[in-house]
Amino acid sequence: MDDMDQRIVSALRARGADPRVAAAARGLSLAGEHGALWLAAGLVGAAADGPRRGAWLRGTALVAGAHLTSMAVKRVVRRARPAHVEPLVRTAGRHSFPSSHAASATAAAVAFGALGTYGIRPLAAAMCVSRLVVGVHYPSDVAAGAALGALTARLGARWMSGRRS
Repeated sequence: MDDMDQRIVSALRARGADPRVAAAARGLSLAGEHGALWLAAGLVGAAADGPRRGAWLRGTALVAGAHLTSMAVKRVVRRARPAHVEPLVRTAGRHSFPSSHAASATAAAVAFGALGTYGIRPLAAAMCVSRLVVGVHYPSDVAAGAALGALTARLGARWMSGRRS
């Protein structure tokens, strides 16, 4: 593992010594498990915005697709989670690359941002950083997950908007 990756994880994990930071990071971690926060946001958007219900549902499908793709990549890459820091949360799996939390959060930020929901962007960024604060990902895991999520949402943008050509 790259020394810089380990140093960044150590520095951000140290921020988790503050109980307020730890509580916020744990809360984000729990809310983002299996993309739940972002899937729920998409379904709420679909329920509340009838004229664009289809776009919200397709955006939600893109979020789910980014999450599922990240899980598949983890099974191939099989990078171990950081072992040099004590994690603040339990994880659903042993593998860290790419971050599925970052993939689903960034896919939501891009897809739902296209629908004018810009408030999700800072929350998605906080979700990405929280994975380092809780000590379960390297920065490169989070960057790869964010790139995967953004790419998934951008590739699906035309489908999400309902345009055919």
